[in-house]
Amino acid sequence: MILSMINLHYWPTPNGKKVTILLEELNTPYNIIPCRISQGDQFKSEFLAMNPNHRMPVIEDDAPLDGKEPIIIFESGAIMTYLAEKEGRFLPNELRERTIVNQWVNWQMANQGPKLGECGHFLRLGDDQGDQSYAIRRFTNETNRLYGVLNNRLHKSRYLAGEHYTIADMICYPWCVNWKFQRQDLSEFKYVEKWFNELSDRPQVQAGMAAGSDLSTDQSSLNDSERTRIREIMYNQRALPIAE
Repeated sequence: MILSMINLHYWPTPNGKKVTILLEELNTPYNIIPCRISQGDQFKSEFLAMNPNHRMPVIEDDAPLDGKEPIIIFESGAIMTYLAEKEGRFLPNELRERTIVNQWVNWQMANQGPKLGECGHFLRLGDDQGDQSYAIRRFTNETNRLYGVLNNRLHKSRYLAGEHYTIADMICYPWCVNWKFQRQDLSEFKYVEKWFNELSDRPQVQAGMAAGSDLSTDQSSLNDSERTRIREIMYNQRALPIAE
């Protein structure tokens, strides 16, 4: 195992917490560099040089396995695969087992994260944005469907990729934490509930979920103008022009 100091550009959202959970599980030292998404840090030129998609998390590894200059990686799925490969843990070497892990990592990136994210987006919108009933119904139903996908898988195996805990579990877990806000009943999905409770008891998961908890702002403490400013930064983004 090769340990290095990982610089993690981070904000305590589910996508960020996927990575801190893995770093805690690996016992890899890391340094959090706040990416204050409600302040627009993700649009600064120095951040865009690391991630042209202007989204956190991003890592900088100062000791890659090839021994060359530091490597920068964006996209949480790519980050987790990279770290697991580097440390030789939580991602099997055997072809078929590894493929199953990769399937669930990609499922999370393509399905669970985007759909549950949209669910949360429309549930947070105020009445001043118009009637959101269709969007809320659409995405709470899709969220329910995806919990069902997890439940059916976990009915067959202890963990998402089989009998061993892997990055597939770590990448999905943070998006399940807010099941109540997503208007779901976890008791409806008893195999997800069992898996969720087991992972919630892991000290490393608890540490990863708590990372950067002091960075968050209590939204209820903000006035209307501050909420409007944040909404303008976070929502309705369009293409950035090329810097000539």
